[in-house]
Amino acid sequence: MRTAFFHDERCFWHGGGNYALTLPVGGFVQPGGGLPENPETKRRLVNLLRVSGLMAEIDAGSGAEASREDLLRVHPVSYLDAFKAASDAGGGELGLRTPFGPGGYEIAALSAGLTKAATFAVLEGRARNAYALSRPPGHHCLPDWPNGFCLMNNIAVAIRAAQAAGLARRFAVVDWDVHHGNGTEAVFLDDPEVLTISLHQEWNYPLDTGSARVRGAEGSNINIPLPPGTGEESYLEAWDRIVAPALARHRPEAIIIACGFDASAMDPLGRMLLRAESFRRLTRRAMHAAETLCHDRLILTHEGGYSEVHVPFCGHAVLEELSGSTIRVPDPLGDTIGARQPTMRWIDETSRYLADLAREFAL
Repeated sequence: MRTAFFHDERCFWHGGGNYALTLPVGGFVQPGGGLPENPETKRRLVNLLRVSGLMAEIDAGSGAEASREDLLRVHPVSYLDAFKAASDAGGGELGLRTPFGPGGYEIAALSAGLTKAATFAVLEGRARNAYALSRPPGHHCLPDWPNGFCLMNNIAVAIRAAQAAGLARRFAVVDWDVHHGNGTEAVFLDDPEVLTISLHQEWNYPLDTGSARVRGAEGSNINIPLPPGTGEESYLEAWDRIVAPALARHRPEAIIIACGFDASAMDPLGRMLLRAESFRRLTRRAMHAAETLCHDRLILTHEGGYSEVHVPFCGHAVLEELSGSTIRVPDPLGDTIGARQPTMRWIDETSRYLADLAREFAL
């Protein structure tokens, strides 16, 4: 079996709204640039996979839109009906920083469908592991309120569909996007069968979520807020000290990674210091956890990441690791980012903080 890779050009056609970075245009905010969540980071990753030859070594394809039944397991009918009506009428915006154009409902359903297809491919034994290049992203979307570029909760839709199909019951979601996975947390907070873990820059987005004190049913939610400037070694320590033992305690049947690349040092919406190699090393740890705990059942789905230059190299490194390919595309910014990692004093202080968190989580 090979790594499966799900993507669709139609997802890259999602758009809408008049923004300058994250600010709605109007008053003294001049037009220009649009939202940082744009198709080019994803399209350039696909292009890099083709140019490097890695695309030929993985099983690439698309998937079907998530069905109405799939979506209703997570999102109430009132939200879906309002979204569909606005989409059919030419587009609009229902939440916070979630504009969409005509056909936006169908594109969001397709994005969720790609994550569902990746999940089913792994659980049904048709793929060694899988990556869904979903767009729009999903981890900020609450059941009835979209925000942070996310219009449907892709991971939640996939998990509930897999549970309904009898493919698995116990899941773990590890979110290494730089922003807190508040939507995924909200969906599963009272569900002890789904462990949700979020590593994120503290008080970045949303401003009022992501506290380590939010634990959920039977301690099934773990937030790891990290200080701005956290680098590679501390991310890896957070995995080893907190994520790995939490996964072992939960014993999931499958692990899903909310794979954001906005902890890259080059990202405009984060203040962390990761490079492509950092994401490779995190992926290696995720693969080891999946091998040890759940028969290699590992799925990654794309979330944030807004550096058009750097995201493709981060994504390529992840897929190199997932597929076991010998193809290597060097990170052109790797040495620069590596030279700007935190000092040992900063790493030691973060280590003490992580040790305190681990004790708080009884890990």
